[in-house]
Amino acid sequence: QVQLVESGGGFVQAGGSLRLSCAASGRTLTNYAMGWFRQAPGKERDFVAAISRSGGNTQYTDSVKGRFFISRDDAKNTVYLQMDSLKPEDTAVYYCAAHETFPSDEVSLFRGSYRYWGQGNQVTVSS
Repeated sequence: QVQLVESGGGFVQAGGSLRLSCAASGRTLTNYAMGWFRQAPGKERDFVAAISRSGGNTQYTDSVKGRFFISRDDAKNTVYLQMDSLKPEDTAVYYCAAHETFPSDEVSLFRGSYRYWGQGNQVTVSS
């Protein structure tokens, strides 16, 4: 079983930056594509970004393209979400998730693809 713990969230002014980290334990992440999702109050949990096992394939939702960047460091068993040029509409609880894809290098935009989830980390962007 994989345990995921998000960190790095907090309060930031519009235009600022934050970097979220997702640290995994229980097993290595080398067989897993990793994703970030977010959920604002009263809304569905939406896809933000994903990265394949190799790190060579990434996907982003349109609203964050050019501003958010997902990466992974398998030596640290950690995935990151660098968030730049933050906007108030980015305010949400951000969740890290793991999707076992071995042996493929696929990524998924769908919540149902991800078996393991962190408990979430709040990001608040003020105007």
